[in-house]
Amino acid sequence: MSQTTYNLYQEIEPYTASWLKVSPIHQIYYEESGNPDGYPVVFLHGGPGSGCNPTQRRFFDPVHYRIILLDQRGCGRSLPLGETEDNDTDALVSDLEQLRSALNIERWLVFGGSWGSSLALAYAIAHSSRVTGLILRGIFLSRQSELDWFLGGSLHFYPEAWSKLVSYLPHDERSDVLQAFAQRVFSDDANISVPAATAWNTYEGNIMTLRPSDGGKPVSDEIQLARARIQLHYILHACFIGQRDMLKEVSALSAIPTVIVQGRYDMVCPPLTAWELKQAMPHAEFVMVPDAGHSAMEPGTTSALVAATESFKSLSRSK
Repeated sequence: MSQTTYNLYQEIEPYTASWLKVSPIHQIYYEESGNPDGYPVVFLHGGPGSGCNPTQRRFFDPVHYRIILLDQRGCGRSLPLGETEDNDTDALVSDLEQLRSALNIERWLVFGGSWGSSLALAYAIAHSSRVTGLILRGIFLSRQSELDWFLGGSLHFYPEAWSKLVSYLPHDERSDVLQAFAQRVFSDDANISVPAATAWNTYEGNIMTLRPSDGGKPVSDEIQLARARIQLHYILHACFIGQRDMLKEVSALSAIPTVIVQGRYDMVCPPLTAWELKQAMPHAEFVMVPDAGHSAMEPGTTSALVAATESFKSLSRSK
């Protein structure tokens, strides 16, 4: 891949924004922007629970790509917000297939970061014939070692962020931070659930970037709560993939062009997982960004991701 520095494309608005009913309970929000006749790409957000945002459209050349963003079950603008019933990884994979079919797309490029990288791999393993390529960032496979890092190991680098999180809890509940926060976040009392959700979400936000950030735009209590509930629901179940050997399963993806982008100092999803994924997918291009943490919005990572979408433009023309 070229050493050229790439920037995000210009801001654009969607030409389609709607909801797709994917189960008796759930409707997922989706949008399309860019070129309606362009090369289809679907963006899978992280979290779990985060939802998509307008900046994510800008990784793609709007002249070349038909850009599809969606909010996963219970996230963002999907309905019902924060709903954990009938919400697991297999359901999200099924949703992607329903959306692809509803949009009359034969095959598409799949772009996923953080939790989105897990979902992208799970989808590609289940439906490899529908995937033209993979762009994966900040790799996460929900193994116990990765969850243990997120739920305490990171204190070796961010002791103040971890201390702030656990100090929210009484001393006698700090030995099981996950369960203690889940009990509060799933409380029916908003005076308990919302502050706990905000504290939980703030912790991840505080370890996202190599350099301190401003924390981003404030979000509503409703979004704070939904994001925390979905994330805790998934983590409590090892994201419904923890029992799988994903590194073995990806051998089935050897014919799918793949780019892996990883921040060297990623404290949410440490680089070891990305490195191991590269060993399991030797055909993949691997980019270790030397001066980045976890966020896709750090300059080196942004550049590498846009470079990846640029590289797939030439591949799409050759098909």
